[in-house]
Amino acid sequence: MEYNVVLVGVALLLGIGLVLVLSGLQVIGENESGLVIKKYGAPLPPGRLVALEGEAGYQAELLPPGWHFGYPFWRFKVTHVPVVMVRQGHIALVVANGGAPIPAGNILGREVDCDAFQDARAFLDEGGQKGRQLAFLTAGTYRINPALFTVITPENAEAFDMSTEDLEVFNMGPDKVGIVTTLDGRPIPSGDLAGSPVEGHDSFQSAQRFLDEGGCRGLQEQVLLSGSWNLNPWFVRVEQSPMTEVPIGYVGVVVSYVGREHLDVSGDEFTHGDLVERGRKGVWIEPLLPGKHPLNTRVMKVELVPTTNIVLNWAQRTEQHKYDEKLSPITVRSRDGFSFTLDVSQIIHISMKQAPRVISRVGSMQNLVDHVLQPTVANYFRNSAQQVSVLEFLSARTDRQREAYEAIRGALGAYDVECIDTLIGDIQPPAELMKTQTDRKIAEELQRTYEVQREAQVRRRELERATSVANMQGEVVRSEQMVAISEKGALAVEETAKGEAARTRLQAEAEAHGMRQRAEAEAAAKRLHGGAEAEATRLIGEAKAEAYRTGVTALGAQAFTAVQLATVLAQHGVKLVPEIALGQE
Repeated sequence: MEYNVVLVGVALLLGIGLVLVLSGLQVIGENESGLVIKKYGAPLPPGRLVALEGEAGYQAELLPPGWHFGYPFWRFKVTHVPVVMVRQGHIALVVANGGAPIPAGNILGREVDCDAFQDARAFLDEGGQKGRQLAFLTAGTYRINPALFTVITPENAEAFDMSTEDLEVFNMGPDKVGIVTTLDGRPIPSGDLAGSPVEGHDSFQSAQRFLDEGGCRGLQEQVLLSGSWNLNPWFVRVEQSPMTEVPIGYVGVVVSYVGREHLDVSGDEFTHGDLVERGRKGVWIEPLLPGKHPLNTRVMKVELVPTTNIVLNWAQRTEQHKYDEKLSPITVRSRDGFSFTLDVSQIIHISMKQAPRVISRVGSMQNLVDHVLQPTVANYFRNSAQQVSVLEFLSARTDRQREAYEAIRGALGAYDVECIDTLIGDIQPPAELMKTQTDRKIAEELQRTYEVQREAQVRRRELERATSVANMQGEVVRSEQMVAISEKGALAVEETAKGEAARTRLQAEAEAHGMRQRAEAEAAAKRLHGGAEAEATRLIGEAKAEAYRTGVTALGAQAFTAVQLATVLAQHGVKLVPEIALGQE
């Protein structure tokens, strides 16, 4: 009994299996699709790769996941193909193996509404073109018929001579700008450098819209800004370039080689160049302010113009801006035929509003220096120097500088440049001329030095005399004391003489009295003799006294005393002057 049940079960399963096989059951998994190949039927039309009307061969529709009946093995072959998975941050490119031919002049198949290549029938019915496609796949999962489409993903990129980086979402870095070159579209019109901007293509992410709006093949005016962009590398190439930076203290004057038709807005009074509105071809009348600007530097040029004071040196030094690195000291010739060089510093200023006018006139700041300032300043000083001699130029330096400022200010004003100041630096006059001037000056200084030295010698002698007088002050005091002593000595001598006369007289009288007493016989003789001696002595004393009084009256008491003192010192052998004298030259 149990054996019969088993047989019945097996037979039932075999019957069910046979029914399923005969009914053509196909089971498709979740992450796969069924590619149907019809083994026999009507032939495909010429050039057709997949069947749309039930012809034999690859069928356009794929079998989705699930159970599918009606595909018996003797009529159909169903191949299980994996779904296409595109990871985040990547894209996938598509090559159509069938479809209409790509028109001449295009290199990529146009985009059609086919559910991201998942509807092969719609692709063919809508006129999808054979070959590489403008449209591409972004991140996601797709069921695509591999008989009609070849999908290039990062996993199989190398097999198609591509790299994984080619299939990455394009990331534009901060402070960068993307310069775009498209590889498909109409030719750029003759005379234009880049394709004009078109609307609606979402920064080149919608290639078909770009072409529908008349986008041109080649370099584009429009740029990509910072961000992430899904771009078809078969359609567009992007070069990352730094944003145009205008430093503080500068403005940027834009010279555009592309844009709308040139239309001058500078006015009738400005006759040395043209200015245009922003977005037109030419020099933009509105400069760029300090900051970073997303400009396409392949089709635009930005001339930086300093709005601070600019110092230019005609000398052997260069400012940081380097505008004056080709300038050198100015060589001039004076009226008297001498050549000499001088350093000049010119300070200028260009206002923000005048910057576009200056660039429109001369093209760049370096051209302004080389073609305007250099000849203007140099020629002025050459002409000015010929009107005066070298020495006049040197002596009237301030006047020359003021005149130069006035003349150069007027000349630069015609170029919309403000002259702040003109400064004359080092002047190198002829050496032979300056030698004579130097020798003359040295001689004058030497003469003045000699006069000063002579005056110093006179003062030194006066000082030495005063010093000697001061040093002899003690000797003078001693001399005065000796004079006083001499005066006292003279008085003593006078008194001594008087006393001696009196003593002699008394002695004579005593002797005479004695002699009279001893011998009256001899009285007469002795009296005469003693009287004569006494009288002589008296007369001598009176004569000396009278001589002293006469000397005092004639010479004065002080002078007479000095004479008598010298006489007394001489009589006693006293030396007033030393025999050895020490002196200093």
